[in-house]
Amino acid sequence: MIDTRTSPYAALLLRITMGGLFLAHAGLKFFVFTPAGTEKFFASLGLPGSFGLVVMGLEAIGGVALILGVLTRVFAILLAGDLLGAIALVHIHNGFFFNSPGGGWEYPAFWAIALIALALLGPGAFALKAGPSS
Repeated sequence: MIDTRTSPYAALLLRITMGGLFLAHAGLKFFVFTPAGTEKFFASLGLPGSFGLVVMGLEAIGGVALILGVLTRVFAILLAGDLLGAIALVHIHNGFFFNSPGGGWEYPAFWAIALIALALLGPGAFALKAGPSS
């Protein structure tokens, strides 16, 4: 049974945490790896380098959207897809545990599952809720 008194706050906690983590992740790509370095890394995976900029933008905009509770379900699914792509293209070859060299797929998988749970829960408390399926 779901406790309808506290579940909106559970969604809020997930939303703010996931949003903040994605802002940090986008910041890492922008400030540490730099946009040019991010493009180069994506090109090394066989993807168009510019796709790295798209991912960086998705992570930044998606992070803000989650924190604000704007189109929460949409951004949670898009960002889960981002992480599943990271697993398939990078982390799957490094083993399960994230402390493996290059980072295993444990942490991105957990993060993707948390985002899918958020998409199922909805935006929760204190969300701006743009759109009917927020």
